Amino acid sequence: MTVPLHSVNTPDLKFLADRYADTLWEPGKHRASSLSFVMEIHEYMIAHGLASFDDSLIDSLISNFRSKKNRNSTINRKLAALYKVLKKAERSGLITRLPSYVRLQEKNGRIRFFTRDEEASFFSEMAKRNDDHFRLCVFLIDTGARVGEALSLKWSDVTPDRATFWITKSGRSRTIPLTARASEAVFCRDSTGGPFAMIKYPKFLYDWNAVKKTIGLESDKQLVPHILRHTCASRLVQAGIDLRRVQTFLGHQTIQMTLRYAHLATNDLNQCVAALEDFGQEKPVLSRTSDREGTFDRRAPQPSTPTEPPASNQRSDDAILPRKTV
Repeated sequence: MTVPLHSVNTPDLKFLADRYADTLWEPGKHRASSLSFVMEIHEYMIAHGLASFDDSLIDSLISNFRSKKNRNSTINRKLAALYKVLKKAERSGLITRLPSYVRLQEKNGRIRFFTRDEEASFFSEMAKRNDDHFRLCVFLIDTGARVGEALSLKWSDVTPDRATFWITKSGRSRTIPLTARASEAVFCRDSTGGPFAMIKYPKFLYDWNAVKKTIGLESDKQLVPHILRHTCASRLVQAGIDLRRVQTFLGHQTIQMTLRYAHLATNDLNQCVAALEDFGQEKPVLSRTSDREGTFDRRAPQPSTPTEPPASNQRSDDAILPRKTV
C-alpha cells in the first residue's frame, strides 16, 4: 500500500520517482524507459506487501526478474533506475541507507556490425532513397555517434575537422575528430539549425527498414541504426586502437562497455603465436635412459655450460712458477 507523505515510514517508490524524475532524467526515450522500470518495481512491491528498501528487496526483485526470463543486462538496467531514485532520496534524507547490490555479470552477446560489402550496398541504396538520411549514415559510421547525438548537433558544435556532442546519454560532452567523408557529410548541405536538423527519426527509421528489405536483409533483427555505432567501434579496435581511446571516442561511461569489442583486437594475439613458433624451433632430442628396457626420454636441449679444457692442455703449477736457478 502507498505510504502517506506525512507517515514516519519510508515514502513509496512512486512518490520518490514523481518527485525526482525531472531532476534525474531529461525528457526522452531514456527517461521513459527508466520510469517504466521504476514503476514495474513499485507495482511488484505493492503486490507483495514490500515497503522497505533493503537487501531482501533486491534479492526478491532479482528472483522475480529471472522468473520472467530477464537477462542479467536487463536486470542491471532495471536496478540501476531504482538505485538512481534511491540515491537521490538518501541524499535528501527521505531514506536512511541504500541497499547493497553487486552488479550482475553480463554475458557478451554477438555484436553485429557492417562488413565493407554490406556498407557499400546499404549506403548506395540509402543514397538513392534519401540523400539526407545517407549523409546521416555516413556521419554515424565514421564517428560512432548515437542517432540522438547527431540529430541534436548545432552548427556551432561542428568545424570541418571536429564535432562536439553536448547532449549525450552519459551527460558528459565530448569532442572528436572527423574523417574527410564525415566532414563532407556535415558541410555538403546548408540547413537551418544544424547539419541534420531536418531529419525526423521516424522517417529515417522507415527508410532504414525499406533499404534492409531492398538488399535482402529484412529478417536480420540486429540490423538497426545502432549497428553503425557498433561498426565504428569494431573498426577502431581491429585497427589496433587501444581500448581507452576507443572508450573516449565513443563516449562510453565505463570501460566495461568498450570491453565488448576487445575480442576483435586479434592483432595483439599474433605476438603470442610468434613466441610459440620461436620456442618450437628447438627440436626435442631422444636420450636413451635404459639399455635394458630400450626406453627413451624426450628432453629439450639444455643450455651449454663451459667445460674445463682437456687435461693435456692444462699447465701444472710448476709450469707457471718461475724456475729456480741453482
